[in-house]
Amino acid sequence: MGKPTGFMEYPRQDRTYAPAADRITHYDEFVIPLSQEDLQVQGARCMDCGIPYCHDGCPVNNLIPDWNDMVYRGEWQEACDMLHSTNNFPEFTGRICPAPCEAACTLNIDDNPVTIKTIEYSIVEKGWEEGWIQPQIAPHKSGKRVAVVGSGPAGMACSQQLARAGHRVSLYEKQNRIGGLLRYGIPDFKLNKKVIDRRMAQMRTEGVEFHANIHVGVDIPVRKLVDEFDAVVLAGGSEQPRDLPVPGRELKGIHFAMDFLRSNSHRVQGDEVPPEEFISAAGKHVVVIGGGDTGSDCIGTSTRHGAASITQLEILPKPPEKENKLLTWPYWPNRMRTSSSQEEGCERRWSVATKEFLGDDNGHVRAVRCVEVEWTRDEQGRWQMTEVEDSEFELKADLVTLAMGFVHPVHEGMLEELKVELDDRGNVRGVTDGPNAYRTSIDGVFTAGDMRRGQSLVVWAIREGRQCARAVDEYLMGSSELPR
Repeated sequence: MGKPTGFMEYPRQDRTYAPAADRITHYDEFVIPLSQEDLQVQGARCMDCGIPYCHDGCPVNNLIPDWNDMVYRGEWQEACDMLHSTNNFPEFTGRICPAPCEAACTLNIDDNPVTIKTIEYSIVEKGWEEGWIQPQIAPHKSGKRVAVVGSGPAGMACSQQLARAGHRVSLYEKQNRIGGLLRYGIPDFKLNKKVIDRRMAQMRTEGVEFHANIHVGVDIPVRKLVDEFDAVVLAGGSEQPRDLPVPGRELKGIHFAMDFLRSNSHRVQGDEVPPEEFISAAGKHVVVIGGGDTGSDCIGTSTRHGAASITQLEILPKPPEKENKLLTWPYWPNRMRTSSSQEEGCERRWSVATKEFLGDDNGHVRAVRCVEVEWTRDEQGRWQMTEVEDSEFELKADLVTLAMGFVHPVHEGMLEELKVELDDRGNVRGVTDGPNAYRTSIDGVFTAGDMRRGQSLVVWAIREGRQCARAVDEYLMGSSELPR
């Protein structure tokens, strides 16, 4: 905890953003950090709440009250060490995590939680500035070799932990750079890619071997890895996007959100993207279908392209402005949220379903035909959607991005070749507990992250990677000293 009476003495203060008119002209990060003095005051607000629900709200179970107290007392290096004891990459979560820890904070009962995410971000950035974050090279090598497929946060966390346990780790990525979703799925204005490169340098020194531009299951057979390595970890993410099979779906100008974001990120990071492959929103009327984080990223990217207009559609009802704390706390509440990209300018519409895409004479989308919907519960309490009579309307659209989430991992290629068992949702089956934790149906093959649990948060991927690394270490060595 911080100062016993700090939460009564000091108001909540958080990071701010650069003005929208300035930040939409570039792809750099635009968060304005707090001063060290302000951060110590915010650390003082961590109260002696008895049961720190923030621990459970955080998927990696960060020791939040401990490092809040250390920041309050000016013990920054100790806070940095404590933060890394549960989280390999706090610089990622400190930027892009939605902070379920803050929703679980006791002070959130009256909407004034400790600024946990900001303190986390500040600790790790100070750690890098001061040189406290150094490679942790294993004193002894095990002689075991592990292949990790997929270099997103789960694959990176798993690789780093296994290298620190003394194993020789080869990390495979189908894109031309390491990072998975972090690299090309999340725009640079939310996560500067130098942050990934900085951590990669540490991992390389620790012994992780990076293999980019290798699509396992396409460029090399996955069976080759199973035969040549002592263990294989499947951490390829959940990349099969949810489609929208309505009339006109085949029209030009309708793209999955990740294709749009990946095209832009490649160009921003200096890759040559042929004009015919680059998806531009410049001067176009953009419709984003899907109200989540990916849809928000499409909005921010379209704004920076210079879109003529942006409309975001969500099929679910508009959330309440404020949740009922007695019913939701300390769990993640469903309430109205506005992202920085949405603040930059777009029209948001809720309870809207897409009926049809309308095209021009050249086979390019020109409009989206929509209908308003109502949500009611049936006798069993299940939500039912019905169309509102005479509520159809059209939206002008030159570019449509489908940002409705992901259904499961891509099955074609690696998973079909391996014939690994899938669960009812199409994810790779792998339990989380017991002696077979994170193991698949094939001996020596493990799985972690979105490929195992389905589409989720970066912080969940880090947790999965860490726990999977411990399971692999136990499998190889009979026991493990890696933390979970």
